Amino acid sequence: MAAGCGSSGTSTSSSPNGSIDALLRRPGPDLSVTPGAGPFAVGPVRFPFLVIADNGKPVERPSAHVWVAAGRKARPFAAVTAPLEPIGIPGKSGPAAGGVTKIYVAQFPIFHPGRYWLVAEPVGARLQAVAVFNVNAALPVPAVGERPPASNTPTLGSAPITALTTARPPDRALLRYSVARSLSQHKPFVVTFATPKFCTSRVCGPVVDVVDAARQRFAGIRFIHVEVFQNNDPAKGYNRWMRQWHLTSEPWTFLVGRDGLIKAEFQGSVSLDELSAAIRRYLVS
Repeated sequence: MAAGCGSSGTSTSSSPNGSIDALLRRPGPDLSVTPGAGPFAVGPVRFPFLVIADNGKPVERPSAHVWVAAGRKARPFAAVTAPLEPIGIPGKSGPAAGGVTKIYVAQFPIFHPGRYWLVAEPVGARLQAVAVFNVNAALPVPAVGERPPASNTPTLGSAPITALTTARPPDRALLRYSVARSLSQHKPFVVTFATPKFCTSRVCGPVVDVVDAARQRFAGIRFIHVEVFQNNDPAKGYNRWMRQWHLTSEPWTFLVGRDGLIKAEFQGSVSLDELSAAIRRYLVS
């Protein structure tokens, strides 16, 4: 899973006594991490997550220490700091499901497929949150460095606006260009597969708001929104655009360069700062 820029690769203190199990014996309750993405593939992993307290409310500290290991008894091979990123655009976007407005984002490398343990400790909180997650050798999703499908995604004039987007008011500025035309014209672009109305996951942020805010920061780059359900009806399953890109979850956001190759991708919620940093790095000439 390729990711953009960010500060979540900063090293932090190693786990006491050298194991994940030792971390879980520290004072305070043991909670479950709520992942904001998955599945994952070997390579740079971007792991967004929530820590939900026993009272059902999110634990929101400025950052969290994160350790990753190949098993509960194993020594962590990664120790990073996960900053707390906003979900959506503060003051504009509504909260994600459950009233969530912020999410931790950890970034670390995984070199081999398998099952891994992650422990997170929000700074200043006497608690540990744990997740067990799988990493595949690869995903069917178009990967960084590959050419994406030349999807003839719908644009203004091709259908009624209510068929093109579930955003209210409609995000017309994100419906001007198709993926296929942008590729054929060698234009750098950002495309997000997301559904503002039907996003039901607790950690599914209003990514369309973020992409539109990034559009207003960068000239010369195209920004595209593609809905995910057939006829905008969740009961009918994912639409052909999602199937063409082999996407089985949403939201997904991809950065594609002038050469027609994917430069970066984000699964799940992405903040404006994260997206902007990746655009500057990969798409701005």
